[in-house]
Amino acid sequence: MTIESDGWAGMGWDWTDADDIRRRLDEGADPEKWSGGRPLHRAAVFGSPEAVAVLARRVADVDALENGVTALWEAVMSRKPANARALAAAGADPWRLSLGGWSPGRLSLAGPTPELFPVPEGISLTDTERAAAQEAHRLTTALGEFYYDGTGLACVAGIDAAEAVRRLEATPADGALVDELLEEPYAYDMDESLHIVGVTSVAGGCVVTQPWGYAPSMPGVLARLSAGTLCYGLYANPKSGNQGRIARHGTIEGSDLHPGGEPDENDTSEQVLASYLYQNNAVAYACAVAELRMHDRRAVTGPPDVWVELPRRDYWSH
Repeated sequence: MTIESDGWAGMGWDWTDADDIRRRLDEGADPEKWSGGRPLHRAAVFGSPEAVAVLARRVADVDALENGVTALWEAVMSRKPANARALAAAGADPWRLSLGGWSPGRLSLAGPTPELFPVPEGISLTDTERAAAQEAHRLTTALGEFYYDGTGLACVAGIDAAEAVRRLEATPADGALVDELLEEPYAYDMDESLHIVGVTSVAGGCVVTQPWGYAPSMPGVLARLSAGTLCYGLYANPKSGNQGRIARHGTIEGSDLHPGGEPDENDTSEQVLASYLYQNNAVAYACAVAELRMHDRRAVTGPPDVWVELPRRDYWSH
């Protein structure tokens, strides 16, 4: 069926109206197909428990896969406990293994609703997983919610601000210029503003930040900072979303990453758990990868310990 003839024309982000969904189904809408995906998966994330229940009664398999995961997995990952309960009541299996060897049920034990499903004997989190969940709660609470679009970060493990400045061969920035940049950062030419960054020591390492650009996440910056250690670079691109980059021992290990996004099919167990714990919180995710134990968000939002100017060099080919 085409998008126009599958009975779901006009459906977008809102799948909460159970009566409308029921009417569409009664009039011939395909319960298995919507715009290249599955309606039940959409409702699991963007719908109401009533809408989920209506669709679950019409599909051939409530545990059918889309992009390798079930609708129940999507409900748990999206922190929609009422939708998850509706799916389980319709026969979805909370203990079916999925990405990284996790099941939706065991993953929920690490989140805010560990009582979501009755837990079979022998299923639990490991001590390491439980500690990761506790730290995620502490870290996200410490950082709180704040606007960070346009911000660039480098979260560096094991070195302080002074060592980061030394590795970058940076020099103290002009205070008047910094004040003007903070007041109106985009009034300046990028060639001028991109070389000014803030550096702050935190428990476990340091953070290099730039409220108006991507400089801390450039490969040449990360390569210098990560000598003998690990760092995670983040640019919260206002146009295309959060972009991540990992460097270890001076080498870029991963680029075009999506911190704070959903896990990928080939992610490890640890990566899937981190995606769940830090979903929609790219800054906390970046800090967690570098094992920084932030107690507030000053290192990100300022004022930093020191403003410095980077040397003029090619930071892309490094």
